[in-house]
Amino acid sequence: MTTWFNPSIQMKFRVIDGLSVRFAQSGDQGDHALMLSPWPESLLAFEPMWARLAEHTHLVAVDLPGFGHSQRRDTLMSPRAMGDFVIQIADAFRLESPHVVAPDVGTAAALFAAASHPGRLRSLVVGSGGTAVPLQLGSLLRDWIENPDLDSFRRADPRQIVASSLTGIERYELPDSVREDYLSSYEGDRFVESMRYVRTYPAELPILRDLLPQVQTPVQIIAGGRDRAVPPVNGEFLHQRLPHSKLDIIDAGHFTWEDGADDYAGLVMTWWSGAYAAIAASAPP
Repeated sequence: MTTWFNPSIQMKFRVIDGLSVRFAQSGDQGDHALMLSPWPESLLAFEPMWARLAEHTHLVAVDLPGFGHSQRRDTLMSPRAMGDFVIQIADAFRLESPHVVAPDVGTAAALFAAASHPGRLRSLVVGSGGTAVPLQLGSLLRDWIENPDLDSFRRADPRQIVASSLTGIERYELPDSVREDYLSSYEGDRFVESMRYVRTYPAELPILRDLLPQVQTPVQIIAGGRDRAVPPVNGEFLHQRLPHSKLDIIDAGHFTWEDGADDYAGLVMTWWSGAYAAIAASAPP
């Protein structure tokens, strides 16, 4: 099955470890980069900077299992399990030592992947994802995580929940086709089941915290200075514990990859052009 958004992003499905995973890729030139979709969006969140990043890099963007339009497996709905699946995705696409761009829910998964598979990933770009211990999150996301009554969310209209979340996009004019892709990604029980991932944060983030000092992969952290859902303190938490990291806070809310696409893409391109190697060679703080 193939769907189209625009001429530069052709979306297809590939079976990886028995799961149907939606992906898009650019031309096969330059280094490889694996891009992990944010929540509650899809890989189309990268559309505003896709053409620019694809000029000199082979991009593979995926909807992680249970997110976007990829098939879910309940045992993967936690950052630690998803981190291992990230490596399976890289293997499936034969991406040797890829850069990884993993905002939002991809942040913790990518960091677990780097910690569990030393040397497998060239660098990470993360941010806007919950990582601080204890939790430092906005009231809505905290309720999604801590509310004991998951059935109350099952009774709600998932399209309305996602639509309300997307009001946090401040400056980027979301195309109707992309908005519909996001809304349809979480229809039926898909949204409430995707919540299971973040609801593991209280158990899994302390484990990640203890692993961070061991991560030798260079990490670029990008946070939105006005992010009320995942405040910049989460990026600062990572920067203080990762031995090879760089933190940039840009003028945006939560959806940095869309509202701050120019700044975000500029930071990523600078990172890929050699900043990651300089950080990797630097002594830990």
